[in-house]
Amino acid sequence: MAAGSFVAYYRVSTAKQGASGLGLEAQQKAVRDYLNGGDWKLVAEVTEVESGKRIDRPKLDKAMRLCRLHGATLIIAKLDRLSRDAHFLLGLQKAGVEFIAVDNPQANRLTIHILAAVAEDEARRISERTRAALAAAKARGVRLGGNRGVQLTEAIRKAGRAAQSSRAKARADDLAPLIAELEAQGITSLGAIAKALTERGVPTAKGKTWSAVQVSRVRSKLKLP
Repeated sequence: MAAGSFVAYYRVSTAKQGASGLGLEAQQKAVRDYLNGGDWKLVAEVTEVESGKRIDRPKLDKAMRLCRLHGATLIIAKLDRLSRDAHFLLGLQKAGVEFIAVDNPQANRLTIHILAAVAEDEARRISERTRAALAAAKARGVRLGGNRGVQLTEAIRKAGRAAQSSRAKARADDLAPLIAELEAQGITSLGAIAKALTERGVPTAKGKTWSAVQVSRVRSKLKLP
């Protein structure tokens, strides 16, 4: 039984299909049938008219952005509505978005298992190389154990701050279209924007409700006036 928040993504291959509803209605029905019952919320429905051979899909990017903003799961009617290309699914995984394919609900779990198996194999190879390097160093008389000279240098601290700043900027970029939409509706003060974001169910990066100060920080990262 479905539970949680979802963003539905529908794709049709031609403008004619998009206008007539051919294919689209079947996808919508499949998603609604899957979500029938349970404690769930459909945050948004996004439809894209695009060939499955292309991987630059702005509407899918929008759907994934909404998933990240709301902590939602991307739901699709059929797995091939995303792509028949494996590397595209890998890109989806890297985007940090969970997804469910109605025609194959286990696909998400299976994909994760495959990726985990690949990562595990790579970790094993790295571990083997590390052990071999340590054994070679020990044979040369290098003293192992204890403090091996690893220090929290200013360069490491700087890299950590840069990574944190990059994550914050990515989150701000996800929020930018929504903030622009609110401002276009006349919601321009920091407090009003914070209230609107909270009412729309968009959490802060730490999963909390918005304040004017937090909105101000996001705007500064976007370099908005």
